[in-house]
Amino acid sequence: METQLIIGPLVGAIIGLITNGIAIKMIFRPLYAKYLWGWKLPFTPGLIPKEKGRIAKSIGNAISINLMNKETLEKTLLSQEMLGKLENAIDNFIENLSHNEQTLQEYLYHLLSKREIDLIINNTKEDIISILQKELSNPQLGNQVSNIVIKHAISKVQEGLLGVFGVDKFINLIALPAEQLLAKNSHELIHELLDKGTDRLLSMQMCEIIKEHPEQIITLKTCIISTYQKTISEQLPRILNSINISKVVEERINEMDVQEVEQLLFQIMDKELKAIIWLGGLLGFIMGFVMIFINK
Repeated sequence: METQLIIGPLVGAIIGLITNGIAIKMIFRPLYAKYLWGWKLPFTPGLIPKEKGRIAKSIGNAISINLMNKETLEKTLLSQEMLGKLENAIDNFIENLSHNEQTLQEYLYHLLSKREIDLIINNTKEDIISILQKELSNPQLGNQVSNIVIKHAISKVQEGLLGVFGVDKFINLIALPAEQLLAKNSHELIHELLDKGTDRLLSMQMCEIIKEHPEQIITLKTCIISTYQKTISEQLPRILNSINISKVVEERINEMDVQEVEQLLFQIMDKELKAIIWLGGLLGFIMGFVMIFINK
């Protein structure tokens, strides 16, 4: 009787461990169908290899609908934590630039090739010049610019000592031809100023740009965060539809080898699967005791 109390539960535990271990193994193995005399053996291939396509589609749909949907992603991407990380990233970026002694042109050359940077600069110049040319097509604009310049010169002369000697009257005499000259050449002057301004900006050190334009940097930072929030709010549905997360997940799982899927699942559920095996041993151990009392 004492031997039965030991052997019965022990045998039940071993059977439980083995059967549960085999059952879990059969989820993945065999990898391919097995045949005996032309007849396909039952339970071959394993459940995962056999239903891989259906499982991949189900997982893709589950992730797309429940985990990676618009509401979940928007809540995460627009959370205060995420916005705080974005703001910190911008601050760190600006802080690094404030110590960077490279010129703007040198800095841009690290991001893109010289050819691409030069192309962008030239195209930007041409766009600005094109806009200015449209404005300068107004015949009154040149006269307006020259009038402002002449009046400013006269006021400065009148305020100084030269006004006492009547130099302002001499300026009035040359004002008309000067106005005509400026009106005629205003396009060339603005073109030259634009080139000089661009060259000066490109030759400035990054640290100088950050130091000399603090208000613009703050405005740019606010604009970046605002653009990020607007893009997530307005464009996220279109982005998700374009990506089609469900299809991406399905295709990725189907591309994986069955053994890779097995390893992935074991990495995720290793403890749980082992717990099932040991639970089978425990149930077998209990059933061994129960059978002893039933057979009494």
